[in-house]
Amino acid sequence: MSERIPVLRIGDVLLVSVQFDLEDQTVLNLQEDLAEQIVATSASGVVIDISALEIVDSFVGRMLSTVAAVSRVLDARTVVVGMRPAVAITLVELGLSLGGVSTALDLEKGLAKLGRPVGSAPR
Repeated sequence: MSERIPVLRIGDVLLVSVQFDLEDQTVLNLQEDLAEQIVATSASGVVIDISALEIVDSFVGRMLSTVAAVSRVLDARTVVVGMRPAVAITLVELGLSLGGVSTALDLEKGLAKLGRPVGSAPR
């Protein structure tokens, strides 16, 4: 049985934190779980945190693009956060463009790109 990646809700944004190397079945589970959660919560945005990933391959790059495409079809924008320099270099060297995916250095900046500033006191 493959591991499942938790999908957490922060207001109308879903947070996916990838903490381990991805296998085919784990990615398929994530795509299904995320699609279901977008619909169930009417989420307008998805943040995928990959700060724990030290390396990526073409499979992970394609997964990010596919997840973003599924989210977009369900009317949610995707931001990938926490990309390490080596990961960015690898994606470029592999010729993978993350079409439809915004990137940000960290979660706070990713949420800001979705129009959800962090740290402001509610009124």
